[in-house]
Amino acid sequence: VSFNTGRIEHLYKNPQAHIEGNMKLHYGDLTDSTCLVKIINEVKPSEIYNLGAQSHVKISFDLAEYTADVDGVGTLRLLDAIKTCGLINSVKFYQASTSELFGKVQEIPQKETTPFYPRSPYGAAKLYAYWIVVNFREAYNLFAVNGILFNHESPRRGANFVTRKISRSVAKIHLGQLDCFSLGNLDAKRDWGHARDYVEAMWLMLQTDEPEDFVIATGEVHSVREFVEKSFKHIGKTIVWEGKNENEVGRCKETGKIHVTVNHKYYRPTEVDFLQGDSTKARQKLNWKPRVTFDELVREMVDADVELMRNNPNA
Repeated sequence: VSFNTGRIEHLYKNPQAHIEGNMKLHYGDLTDSTCLVKIINEVKPSEIYNLGAQSHVKISFDLAEYTADVDGVGTLRLLDAIKTCGLINSVKFYQASTSELFGKVQEIPQKETTPFYPRSPYGAAKLYAYWIVVNFREAYNLFAVNGILFNHESPRRGANFVTRKISRSVAKIHLGQLDCFSLGNLDAKRDWGHARDYVEAMWLMLQTDEPEDFVIATGEVHSVREFVEKSFKHIGKTIVWEGKNENEVGRCKETGKIHVTVNHKYYRPTEVDFLQGDSTKARQKLNWKPRVTFDELVREMVDADVELMRNNPNA
């Protein structure tokens, strides 16, 4: 059996033996209604954060039905479980909505009232989840909120997400464990924040008197290309771009080595070109604001991966 608890291992009382202290884990799955009812009935939580999803946009094109089942219907199952357990009036529910709902953006920047236009099976599934949460709030008076979070990263990001792929690869190149890596659309632009700041925002949304939906973002936009350049800069390399489109490469100015290539297989059938969030509402009503800058985020991720790869070249 392989466990999927790698990113929360440090929360065990004894990480070596997986002995639980304050953190209690339960086996469960968003595609299994019965187990959700059993867990909610046993725990009787005061807050539920639904962060469970097939959350990779590119993979959602290949696993579209599964993504709909987990991310869309899974959210309904969880809400229904709350109702079945008679906890509608005592539980507060947080739904991890996403900037991918905006997709082909209808206005710049995007805020709570911006029309949705999802561009992937992931975005479409999350759209159903968003509206079923709103419906439970309005139909049953459940304290339920959607956090429309823009991209949030950290050293715990999955290795097949672009930010972590870059930080891991740059760390390996720095340590001489790798020469070159491939990316998709270098000109995709995103509003990137740190997960640490965004999780605080999630919590704040459940501490209010009235349930409301909030956009959480930095308001700052950077391209994948910039993320690459900043990451390399941090290890003392200057990347110079040559060529166009799929033939474009990133070459190290200092050594002349090609470190970055473009591979069409990482492109999406329908691309989201530009995301920029306006979190004015959260700043005013929750008194929330991001603390970690883009530069700090990039540095933290690269440093963490250099440390990781140094200790275990196979990581």
